[in-house]
Amino acid sequence: MSIALKPTESIKCQSEYDYLARVIVCEPQYMSISEVINETQRHYARENINRSLASTQHKEFVHALRNQGVEVVELKPDQQYPEQVFTRDIGFTIDSTVFLCNMGSTIRKGEEEILKKWLISQKVNMQPLPGTKIEGGDVVADRENVFVGVSGRTSNISIKALQQHLPEKNVMAIPFDKKYLHLDCVFNILSPKEALIYPPAFQEKELDILSKMYDLIEVSQEEQFTLGTNVLSIGNKKVFSLPFNKKVNRKLRERGYEVIEVDLSEIIKSGGSFRCCTLPLVRYSN
Repeated sequence: MSIALKPTESIKCQSEYDYLARVIVCEPQYMSISEVINETQRHYARENINRSLASTQHKEFVHALRNQGVEVVELKPDQQYPEQVFTRDIGFTIDSTVFLCNMGSTIRKGEEEILKKWLISQKVNMQPLPGTKIEGGDVVADRENVFVGVSGRTSNISIKALQQHLPEKNVMAIPFDKKYLHLDCVFNILSPKEALIYPPAFQEKELDILSKMYDLIEVSQEEQFTLGTNVLSIGNKKVFSLPFNKKVNRKLRERGYEVIEVDLSEIIKSGGSFRCCTLPLVRYSN
């Protein structure tokens, strides 16, 4: 069931790692690979998605979030949108504003209208980005810095438009190999000092910039394919990760992170994992 925001509570997100208090998800009730829109889907297109298993895994993830004290808002699935489980792509929260995205893939256009209706019903401060092409999977925030991937789904023009809406922020365009879909498939910030990265996705210039800002934890080619970078931080050094990404999980535990393992193996066949499946609304500073 959906949970309404309390009138006294505000939207607030300043990073990828502060304490997660409220998040939007959507059950993969109608999930399918009906049109291949990324390389992961191409790999699994023939076997496609077991919707029943995907929904069961998603329910377990939602249950685990709630067990960690996270308030979960569930958008109603619509059979028109087979990719609706990936709520991160349709919007992103920076400070006290939810930015509405314009989807780069035709099959996903319209998902943002469902989010918009819910935000209006809750009187949430939102900002559409008309005339742009941008998806939330390409937007990774850390306080005054906002990294935006230049991908097949997000354009340089859109990044410039976002900068105009966030004049107090350092909005940084981060080009990467477009075959990896979104920035959060190859880069994800864990703390003020640490980030996961898949180096082959970037040119030397971008690697140099990121390595000067973070202690980069490298992800292998094998675990990039199984979305090892696409973890979800919920604060206090707790991170949701897939159980079969053993190298990533070991590296995180060695650095003092509590790794919460949940199986999303059916959902990742469509190209997204924990971060992709969540749109944070409220994060409190640790």
